[in-house]
Order: sequence, then C-alpha cells, then structure tokens
Amino acid sequence: MVRRRRLRRILFPLALYAVSGAVSSYFIWHANNGNRGLRAKVEYRAEANQLRQEQEQLKSERQGLERRIAMMRAESVERDILEEEARRQLGRVHRNDVVIFLKPTP
Repeated sequence: MVRRRRLRRILFPLALYAVSGAVSSYFIWHANNGNRGLRAKVEYRAEANQLRQEQEQLKSERQGLERRIAMMRAESVERDILEEEARRQLGRVHRNDVVIFLKPTP
C-alpha cells in the first residue's frame, strides 16, 4: 500500500511533465516550421523581394517599349527605327550593309 502511494507520488507528476512537455514542444515546433511559422515568414519575404525585383525589371522593359512605340507613333516616324524594325522582322539587309544587332541594355 505504502509502495503504491510512493509510486503514484513520483510517477504521476513525471507523467504530467512528460505530457505537458510533449504538447509544448509540438506547438513550438509548429511555430517555427509550420505553414505560418517563422521560417515561412522568411520565405515569404524572400519571395516578395524577388517579385519586386521582377516588377522593376518589367517596368523598365515596358518603359523602353513605350519609348520605341512613341517614336513610331509620332507625326513623323523616325526612319532609323522603322528601318531597324523592318530588317529585324524581314531578316533582310542590303548586300553592302553591315548590321550588328545588340542586346538591349537594361
């Protein structure tokens, strides 16, 4: 009888500590690694930064295209732009011409 009481006095608190430790470790693990945890927050911020950079790149590309379109829509079309586009689309050049196509600078 005395042994059972002593055993209960020791094992019952140990079981409570073990269960509470397991529950708290579960919540702590999910706070760090879960879908809305700390690691996910860092990943979301990195993805947001990447998307902002892509947006800036697309904005600059769009401004360049709008500038070229504005040159072609004006009252007088710039002959160089028209000729360059015609050569690019048709793939034709005069036999005496030397044409060097460069990549557009960002």
